[in-house]
Amino acid sequence: MKSRNYDNQSLKDVIESWLAQYKHLDMIYEGKVLSLWDGIVGPVISKETDHMFIKNKVLMVKLKSDALRYEMEFSRKKLVKLINTKAGRKVIEDVIFI
Repeated sequence: MKSRNYDNQSLKDVIESWLAQYKHLDMIYEGKVLSLWDGIVGPVISKETDHMFIKNKVLMVKLKSDALRYEMEFSRKKLVKLINTKAGRKVIEDVIFI
């Protein structure tokens, strides 16, 4: 196994490098996005959210209300931008309401 010199890096950088090497960093940021949902959309929409998951950089959100689903379609791009900003990096590319 090739040794690495981490003497000049912060602990955060070393951990992120290690996680990225083993493809776990994306999963951590995806979990962060899911946990930020309530704070981003607020309590009303959060209560109407039935289930959500991320697949291939697309956030799938199952909503209880058809009317809310219709309304949320108009703010998809804004929501993607806000989610990625709050996560600190580009985690998702689209949101689909099902």
